[in-house]
Amino acid sequence: MSYGQNTGGFSKPVEIGNEYSVDITDTGRDGEGVTRIGGLIIFVKNAKAGDKNMKIKINLVVSNFATAELVSGSTDTT
Repeated sequence: MSYGQNTGGFSKPVEIGNEYSVDITDTGRDGEGVTRIGGLIIFVKNAKAGDKNMKIKINLVVSNFATAELVSGSTDTT
């Protein structure tokens, strides 16, 4: 079994290593930003609710969520 990769039979709306532009809509319980792509919850390290048009890079995709980090230069917090 391969952990941290999309190994199930279901297609996910994001892929590890890909970059996406998103708005951060919520804050997770550990303080990370939360967004959604295609219904999949994505936890974004060092982001906060209200951040707009943020460029993220997917680090991990599992069955019901993904994690990502901000891509450098993505700083629109208006």
